[in-house]
Amino acid sequence: MNGIGERAGNCALEEVIMAIKVRKDIMNVHTNINHHEIWRTSQTVSQICNMPIPANKAIVGSGAFAHSSGIHQDGVLKNRENYEIMTPESIGLNQIQLNLTSRSGRAAVKHRMEEMGYKDTDYNMDHLYDAFLKLADKKGQVFDYDLEALAFINKQQEEPEHFRPGLLQRAVRLQRYRHRFREAGLW
Repeated sequence: MNGIGERAGNCALEEVIMAIKVRKDIMNVHTNINHHEIWRTSQTVSQICNMPIPANKAIVGSGAFAHSSGIHQDGVLKNRENYEIMTPESIGLNQIQLNLTSRSGRAAVKHRMEEMGYKDTDYNMDHLYDAFLKLADKKGQVFDYDLEALAFINKQQEEPEHFRPGLLQRAVRLQRYRHRFREAGLW
């Protein structure tokens, strides 16, 4: 598992297992290995051996199902099969990962906001996306807490006298991130 072995390492079993599963039509080989346990097993082996999994490791690396380019992200959201020969679920992961960067498009930002429970009425997409791009240019990857803070700032700039309990509770959680937004000129 994970290609761990003495000296030069061993064959990464997760890669062989998934090659057999994905290309069974060509290989004409079958295995009874439960491929849905690959990710969990890989993480366990990594922890036991105290050997971190490289982000760019095929199948189990953190970047294996991560998408950061805008057009690419939009395509994955519309039809994952265009970009992924296997699904994250097939190895035991719950979902794809969209890394939000300055190359991410509006569809990816909107998708992430929906995943976090926001509705279209909670923010102005044009203003939020402009602020998102400024922040992404400064720090590279934008995380969920960054988007929450941007949404709060966005709402307060649009309706400063209007405080909604849900947004205010999130703002209290986000106070420790204010300095990042000051540096980006967003606060």
